[in-house]
Amino acid sequence: MPRPKFPVHQLLLRSVQVARDEVTALLWSFSYFFALLCSYYIIRPMRDEMGVLGGVENLQWLFTGTLLAMTAAIPLFGWVSSRFPRRRFLPYVYGFFILALLLFYLLMDQQRASPTVARAFFIWASVFNLFVVSVFWSFMTDIWADHQARRLFGFIAAGGTLGALAGPALTTLLVQPLGARNLLLVSALLLVWAIFCIARLSRWSGNRPTDHPVPDADQLLGGGIWDGIRLVIRSPYLLGICLLMLLFTTLATFLYLMQAQIVRDAFSDSAQRTAVFAAIDLTVNGLTLLLQLFLTSRLIKWFGLATVLAIIPLLLSIGFTVLSMAPVLMVLLVVQVIRRAGNYAIMRPAREMLYVVLTREEKYKAKNLIDTLIYRSGDAVSAWIYAGMRSLGMGLGGIALIAVPLALIWAGIAFSLGRQQVKLAETRHSEEV
Repeated sequence: MPRPKFPVHQLLLRSVQVARDEVTALLWSFSYFFALLCSYYIIRPMRDEMGVLGGVENLQWLFTGTLLAMTAAIPLFGWVSSRFPRRRFLPYVYGFFILALLLFYLLMDQQRASPTVARAFFIWASVFNLFVVSVFWSFMTDIWADHQARRLFGFIAAGGTLGALAGPALTTLLVQPLGARNLLLVSALLLVWAIFCIARLSRWSGNRPTDHPVPDADQLLGGGIWDGIRLVIRSPYLLGICLLMLLFTTLATFLYLMQAQIVRDAFSDSAQRTAVFAAIDLTVNGLTLLLQLFLTSRLIKWFGLATVLAIIPLLLSIGFTVLSMAPVLMVLLVVQVIRRAGNYAIMRPAREMLYVVLTREEKYKAKNLIDTLIYRSGDAVSAWIYAGMRSLGMGLGGIALIAVPLALIWAGIAFSLGRQQVKLAETRHSEEV
């Protein structure tokens, strides 16, 4: 077999568990995820600031609006994915978000968005984040086999983390001299690069020799616009993933709303708050990158998928316990960093491996439903629950105490799903042989 032509290939072969014929596709996957998350994280601090401007006490309404927008988007995605081959409907999805970025560019004032545009942008950005990332991981589980995913998904996820580091760094550096409005154009250009990466990976997937069946990029998924719901209802395994997602997003929303309240009370200036949100993103993503490059794949190799899936919720149960006793800014931020870095570096790659053993229709339609509608349903419901607890006079310590058993239940479900994934992978491998 010919030796890699570039030094970066040689470095990857020495530092990552990658085969020579996988290096090129691994780099395109890495670049693809970098572009996506850099695009999103350029605008994420803007989204958080617009949520604060709309009133922290009204954030549950924005979460509800996001859920309604997501509900409307699901059948549209089902229609597109059923009627167009993968090589076409994936670019269509990203093309839609590029057009939306250009529209917001036209609607925004150079200095400050109107309240209506700010609320619309918050909702749109929340939909954008989940959809583009969900489609990315659907594509990854479609072109990589289970044994490859266990070795490579951690490194691929690191591409997203680098993008998530670059995005807020660019925002912090350029938001003052350029204005937030012009950063939307940079975000759109990165999505154009993501479309190019899709084309390269589709070509690689279709041409490579492989020891497992790879669906044709021109093959239609078929079916109806609501097939994602049908597939989830009929599968106990997918229902388990739904429950895992609901618990994950409930605890994440509790922490997000606590963070919004504390940052609002601590900083009165809008630009300061935007800079704080960007600094939190930089801290989380720096830690995430280190974990992804040096620990994620090794944890799965050492302890197995089931145990790795349970690590973060178990750590969160400890974090919420401490937070219930000391509900102060520093403790909250430490728990938030653990949750977000642990999710991006460990939980997210491991969770995506749950889908590798499923059918192609489940990877795109059922997974997209879970990653978007189920996710945002958890956001909306938990935001209203949080608002209700606050209206009853419950403090941050009491809310944190309620979160402890939820985190333990989440850990148990995650461990069970990890064991089921291993059994499904073994069954699928025996059938292919």
